[in-house]
Amino acid sequence: MSPDISVQESELRQLLGSYVDPYLGRPLADAGAIESVQVTGGQASVTVVLGFPADRYASELTAELERHARALSWLQQLNIAVKWRVASHSAQNNLKPVQGIRNIVAVASGKGGVGKSTTAVNLALALAHDGAAVGLLDADIYGPSQPQMMGLSREKPTSPDEKTMIAPEAYGIKVMSIGFLVDVEQPMAWRGPMATQALLQLLETTRWGDLDYLIVDMPPGTGDTQLTLAQRTPVSGAVIVTTPQDIALLDARKGLRMFQKVAVPVLGVVENMSTHVCSNCGFEEHIFGAGGGRRMAEQYGVELLGELPLDIRIREQADGGRPTVVAEPDSKIGRAYIDLARRTAARLVVAGLQPAPAFPNISTEDT
Repeated sequence: MSPDISVQESELRQLLGSYVDPYLGRPLADAGAIESVQVTGGQASVTVVLGFPADRYASELTAELERHARALSWLQQLNIAVKWRVASHSAQNNLKPVQGIRNIVAVASGKGGVGKSTTAVNLALALAHDGAAVGLLDADIYGPSQPQMMGLSREKPTSPDEKTMIAPEAYGIKVMSIGFLVDVEQPMAWRGPMATQALLQLLETTRWGDLDYLIVDMPPGTGDTQLTLAQRTPVSGAVIVTTPQDIALLDARKGLRMFQKVAVPVLGVVENMSTHVCSNCGFEEHIFGAGGGRRMAEQYGVELLGELPLDIRIREQADGGRPTVVAEPDSKIGRAYIDLARRTAARLVVAGLQPAPAFPNISTEDT
């Protein structure tokens, strides 16, 4: 290799490495994403490897990097290959990973009615939309909703050996829920330990196969089921869903603090029902208040992953078994969910670059 080529490769690597990816929020070099740079006679080949799904993001990133590289006068042609590889990120207290599942992401809220399940299902679908292998666990034993949202209400899991279960699939995602195993009108009149044990069995006996992400739609609140799952299951990160009003934020803070107490990284906050979109004229207004999710994220030093609207189409599509990312992936709302998924997956990468916190002691008196 001539000295000139060596200098050019170093110059190109440094230039592209300085590009701040909008999802990672930091230069590509800091994330170790510039895998290789080769220069031959004014032509260059670059391989970029991201730590989050990027099947559809690759072309967008390539275009940005090409524009970034125009500052180099000697560069005549640039070929960029954007690849991605999802790694297993460490879980709290070094819990043993569930076989085949690289990352478990909990989607939680402090209270019900904030759109947590709708957010969870669209998050899962958006990750799959970008190429990831995804599973969805409905952890709400008392009020399961994912079978209907995923259009699987009439499906049942099968068991080839009476010890494990094969999960129903929809839109390329494996789904498991207590809703598959009981009548839709049957109330689950179980005490906390029974519900918790049922949830752990759903997780541990399902044949998930090889997954990049298992999205867990958590039950609302911070009770026994939530705490047991957070302590006994290797959760790579948590997403907190809230609405903008103060009452919802009070409970969302409790959910966030619970994960912090058990050393689960909080990947960020999602403000759902951020604005109301009129179905007739398209006018948007902040009927539940404005900026609550952003203020909460800033207060706890986490990222605001997204601000999602209150739109009748989101409800209609979920009720009909075709959530927004499936029904209208290229719509404004569909793109918002896809953007949320990329930010969530990227935050896992960033969390993995930082040293894991020590596992704390839990005190019922500590508020």
